[in-house]
Amino acid sequence: MISVILVILIIIVVIGLVITNIRIVPQANAFVIERLGKYMQTWQTGLHFKIPLIDKVARKVSLKEHVIDFPPQPVITKDNVTIEIDTVVYFQITDPKLYAYGVENPIAAIENLSATTLRNIIGELELDGTLTSREHINSKITLVLDEATDAWGIKINRVEVKNINPPKDIQMAMEKQMRAERERREVILKAEGEKKSAILIAEGNKEAVILEAEAAKEKAIREAEGEAEAILKIQKATADGIRMIAEAGATKEVLTIKSLEAFEKAADGNATKIIIPSEIQGMAGLASSLTGIIKED
Repeated sequence: MISVILVILIIIVVIGLVITNIRIVPQANAFVIERLGKYMQTWQTGLHFKIPLIDKVARKVSLKEHVIDFPPQPVITKDNVTIEIDTVVYFQITDPKLYAYGVENPIAAIENLSATTLRNIIGELELDGTLTSREHINSKITLVLDEATDAWGIKINRVEVKNINPPKDIQMAMEKQMRAERERREVILKAEGEKKSAILIAEGNKEAVILEAEAAKEKAIREAEGEAEAILKIQKATADGIRMIAEAGATKEVLTIKSLEAFEKAADGNATKIIIPSEIQGMAGLASSLTGIIKED
């Protein structure tokens, strides 16, 4: 009976040991296994069994991407301005063995390496260059950290400069400078607008003058053409009249009477002096004599 109980107890202990030494490695994780204090292997995702009292899970490592926000670090620029910069590091563990045995405290090592690298980079830049060179700073820190952390089984994906905080007096001076720059741009834009407006007005006046001149020119041309056409018509009518008289066989007396009629119309105008040819004067005397005789009769 005692032997049966002992067997049952032994079986229970064995089952308990088996159950307690079964390990399931979750997704995106890895277990570093030591056997008798020495590294043996790295367990990847899945079901695993370790030998009781011999094997040991030395470290559980997450293979996900990690994000660390380091506190602000005081750095000095090339022009001797002390500023504070805080960075954000994105890294991923690629080799759990190197991560477990490469460095004592990987996070602290990355923070210190990031601070020293940042001081070296900012020491080569002036304040204005620091404020406008975030991409340059990010890429350079990433390159340096990635090379240094390869021996620790860590891959630095990227480093971002989160904040750059100059001293208060520098910030006030920068704000005044920015305000003055905005006012200068405003004055320039206003002057350019007034200039463009004046140019447009001048061009409009110029086009108006040109159009008025062209209109006056067109009017003069049309008036001249009208006068010329009128003269041509008068000359044509005169020529037609002379031709008709000639064709009708008009005598000298008829022509003289026509001349008198023409001078009669001329005398009705505003002319103060009228010069009459001698031939017409003789005919006029004859006409007066005939008029007198008719009146006596």
